[in-house]
Amino acid sequence: MNGLSIFMYHQVGNFPRMRTHRASYCDVGRFRAQMRALKWLGVEVLSMTDAARALRGEMPIPPRAAVLTFDDGCRNFLDHALPVLEEHGFPAIVYAIAGMVGGRADWLSAAGHEAAPLMTWAELREIQRRGIEIGSHSLHHLRLGEQDRIVQEAELRESKALLQDKLGTEITHMCYPYGSVGIETLHIAASAGYETGVTCQRAKATPAFDLLALPRKAISYGDNTLGFAWKLFMKDRPKREALRRSQT
Repeated sequence: MNGLSIFMYHQVGNFPRMRTHRASYCDVGRFRAQMRALKWLGVEVLSMTDAARALRGEMPIPPRAAVLTFDDGCRNFLDHALPVLEEHGFPAIVYAIAGMVGGRADWLSAAGHEAAPLMTWAELREIQRRGIEIGSHSLHHLRLGEQDRIVQEAELRESKALLQDKLGTEITHMCYPYGSVGIETLHIAASAGYETGVTCQRAKATPAFDLLALPRKAISYGDNTLGFAWKLFMKDRPKREALRRSQT
């Protein structure tokens, strides 16, 4: 079955060597090399909207296809990742934490990592103007699968409403913080009007997956071009059964 690789990035920039939370960082030099590799390998980079169309069967899935996703909405995306994407003409999606826009990514501070600044509303509108899709990363970056229904409803619905109000566009794509999601979360996301949702489950996305529980391949601080290419072509089988709304 044809599929596509949805790559998961967080921060892109110049970072000191680290031992923890390496999947939250990508060196800008390596990012630049990874994007060159996509171009050289003839990979078609799709927007999340086009990826959803392809997975629904509304357009063919290219033989080599990828989607570039960026969690949290850190300002270093604007400084370091966006110029590289524009150089290659690649689309991407940034998942913004609606209730923390303009604040700081402070959830890694306990591990000794700097709390990176998050983009402001003006900066989110700027990257949107330059062709980057914006999705919801919840309202407060909570582990949604561990919350009760009322909290999940608020996190999913209020983040969507706030992003739409501030950005002036329909928000139909969702990313679950920490990959924390359950069947109830999927149903809430569907009722809130989301079209896609991405997790941290590692596999190639195919039409067999629920569009609201799509897998991704995390790119880590230590991934060189060879490691990146291996993740592009590997056909991981999920380590656990994929979530689907048909499950009860």
